[in-house]
Amino acid sequence: MKAKKTVAIGFIGATLDRVGKGANRWNKWRPSIGLCQQSDLLIDRLELIHGTDARDISLAERIRADIEQISPETEVRLQPMHLRNPWDFEEVYGALHDFTSGYAFDTEREDYLVHITTGTHVAQICWFLLTEARYLPARLVQTSPARKRDEAAQVTGTHALIDLDLSRYDRIATRFQHERLEGLAFLKSGIATRNAAFNRSIEQIERVAVRSSAPMLLIGPTGAGKSFLARRVFELKRSRHLVDGRFVEVNCATLRGDGAMSALFGHIKGAFTGAQNARDGLLRAADGGMLFLDEIGELGLDEQAMLLKAVEEKRFFPMGADKEVSSDFLLIAGTHRDLRVRVAEGLFREDLYARINLWTFDLPGLAGRREDIEPNIDFELQRHAREQGRMVRFNLEARRRYLAFASSGEAAWQGNFRELSASITRMATLADSGRIDEAQVQEEIERLRRAWGVLEPEDGLSTLLGEAAGDIDLFDRLQLQAVIDICRQADSLSEAGRRLFDISRQAKAQPNDADRLRKYLTRFGLSWQTVRGE
Repeated sequence: MKAKKTVAIGFIGATLDRVGKGANRWNKWRPSIGLCQQSDLLIDRLELIHGTDARDISLAERIRADIEQISPETEVRLQPMHLRNPWDFEEVYGALHDFTSGYAFDTEREDYLVHITTGTHVAQICWFLLTEARYLPARLVQTSPARKRDEAAQVTGTHALIDLDLSRYDRIATRFQHERLEGLAFLKSGIATRNAAFNRSIEQIERVAVRSSAPMLLIGPTGAGKSFLARRVFELKRSRHLVDGRFVEVNCATLRGDGAMSALFGHIKGAFTGAQNARDGLLRAADGGMLFLDEIGELGLDEQAMLLKAVEEKRFFPMGADKEVSSDFLLIAGTHRDLRVRVAEGLFREDLYARINLWTFDLPGLAGRREDIEPNIDFELQRHAREQGRMVRFNLEARRRYLAFASSGEAAWQGNFRELSASITRMATLADSGRIDEAQVQEEIERLRRAWGVLEPEDGLSTLLGEAAGDIDLFDRLQLQAVIDICRQADSLSEAGRRLFDISRQAKAQPNDADRLRKYLTRFGLSWQTVRGE
């Protein structure tokens, strides 16, 4: 395979390259000349950018002629560039952006280097930004005079290559990975979550939080942690100096009528009856920071239209005002509704939905993340300890009993993580000597069952199985309860068996229905006599 050519791009050194015309110039280090003298770096082509006045053109021609002497294999292309003020950032960046946009890069056949030793500091910064943003598919090359007493070496100088793909540098990549893991742990509050789908969402949220200022949409049931996660995203951004304002949280379900407009966008004095003083509004309060609009699907259509303008233009009219105000905020929206359905019903603006739907993340409820219940129990105990100054722990059997119930299909967790937090707080508050025992766990389980409307009747499974009932999945509980009901209606074990196995027994030459039923009951530690209360 044919080796790629190496192409260098850089400004002529208006001072360092300009060391006179006589023979003495060969005794001075000149960065553009030195770049083409490196023994281990062959420059096949040098794109030499220079000014457009006669003096600059003369210097560029002289540098090209000198390079032809010391490196005849290097082609020097002169690139005139008119800059009225080489220290004006906007002008220099624009000129270099135009240059890179019009340059015919051929990355399959050529490797590119940007020489950052020459040019003003402004030009060097612009080179860096354009290269980092990949407008230039290049590495940076920096040259300098050698720190040796050998005069020839000093004239030639040295060079260093800098690849802005930082993943190529092991120690930097390791540090970035470590920082990323810290960011993930921060978003999860140090909870070692095990749900694969949730962890993937958190990984994406971490990337978006540090790389994007676009709105996010968090979808999930009430209590799934939308508000908590939005605040953690804000704190992560603030730790990276991406925001410096406040975190402003609004529950849109509480906003109605003129009060909604005024609360969000503010009003001037006299805007409506009772508006005796002007009000800035919550969007202005979030200037430079983050606005979290929870239950955004509850906003009225007029408020939605105003919000869209504020998100897109960073400007809006307060109520009663004829002059716009500005607020530059980041937006996170939360909802438990399917906004696509709301759009179809005409209750949510399609253009606003399109604007906030760039980064959408589904947060499952607690019932959809049962493997995460155990680490969240530990988190809630630690939070209780921080807030109350008192560490509480489970007895071993009590913990096993509560975790089995909390992770089972019987636990509805209708209030999601908020309900789990309340449950742990109740037990920790009532625990004597810093220990939650089995009696407290059983009391809490019964309290939750009553709240969910699934309390067993006195003659139900809880009476038959005791605490072991909490270790059985809801699927098996429902099936077992149906079997027990049949057993209590039948006069014998065989009759109950015939009724329960009425289809499968027909395929057997010698069906033993009583034995099949007896073995089924034995799986749960039950017998015919126990079920019948005999």
